[in-house]
Amino acid sequence: MPQIFYITQIQFDFGAVRELAAECARVGIHRPLVITDAGVRAAGVLQPALKALRELPVAVFDGTPSNPTEAAVRAARAVWDAHRADGLVAVGGGSSIDLAKALAIHATHPGPLKTYATIEGGSTLITAAVAPLIAVPTTAGTGSEVARGAILIVDDGRKLGFHSWHLVPRAAICDPELTLGLPAGLTAATGMDAVAHCMETFLSAAFNPPADGIALDGLARAWTHIERATRDGSDREARRQMMSASMQGAMAFQKGLGCVHSLSHSLGGVNPRLHHGTLNAMFLPAVLRFNAQAESVRAEKRLERMAQAMGLASAGDVAVAVADMNARLGLPTGLAALGVAQNAFDHIVAGALADHCHKTNPRVAGADDYRQMLTEAL
Repeated sequence: MPQIFYITQIQFDFGAVRELAAECARVGIHRPLVITDAGVRAAGVLQPALKALRELPVAVFDGTPSNPTEAAVRAARAVWDAHRADGLVAVGGGSSIDLAKALAIHATHPGPLKTYATIEGGSTLITAAVAPLIAVPTTAGTGSEVARGAILIVDDGRKLGFHSWHLVPRAAICDPELTLGLPAGLTAATGMDAVAHCMETFLSAAFNPPADGIALDGLARAWTHIERATRDGSDREARRQMMSASMQGAMAFQKGLGCVHSLSHSLGGVNPRLHHGTLNAMFLPAVLRFNAQAESVRAEKRLERMAQAMGLASAGDVAVAVADMNARLGLPTGLAALGVAQNAFDHIVAGALADHCHKTNPRVAGADDYRQMLTEAL
């Protein structure tokens, strides 16, 4: 039975980060541990959050890798224990927010993290004992600030999803000002991540009309503004709309994602240096072509509805338009440009078939289908 559940309290405005101390007080965080990465700190983006927390005893962990790992969670746990923290504030992109979610489990639940992974049947083991978390995104892509899931590379090398309503941040502070200095390449890659979320969740066959509406509106906002935000990072309206699209994609993807993310999760586990949003952008055209034949997609004219939101003439233009957008944004021409070779396909396919997003694709994909998508994306 599908669940329709929206529970996150969101502060959304330019300058909203100034509300951080008040949100800590509201959710009962008195000794916050701030989770971020070295790049966010070096760029000065962390400073507004620390300034907002100036009256609280604060510790900072800035060792989040681009793809969070179980080893990084253990390192953050050592800072948590030393600080005697009672809550988490994640300031950064999806990696920092996901690492904070994993730490929220690790600091309050026994055993290795893989115990709580979705494909291991661990979702029901995640309890309300998780550490409270406030998320402050500094990119517009993953939407992890309003999502119930986290993606983590565990010690055995698998890139696994962790999902529980208890992992939804107690507050999300969406301040578009924090994204004004984001480099063009990262703006493009994270922006296409938001596009992928909106597209995949809208195509998913699960019944969730509110998610469909949110995803379609988010797609329209992202498609209209991603080039503006990439071309001119100081465009405040474009930054605001992209942050909204990112948030909306994640509010909607409780409905489920699909083959794009199955492949991205698997390949990201094989090579953790690859950026998740970039991989989503590479896989989108091939997966859109594959899903065009899905019964639910055809019956409900979902590609036609997406084409309308994107200002395109027909459903047949959608996959081509995504590939063209990738090129205009300066993203890689394909997986080969990222160093991916065909000899990795078997490993990637095996991971995709085991991924939690595989089952919610609108059309069942087999191993040969995944190989074809990889070949088209190469």
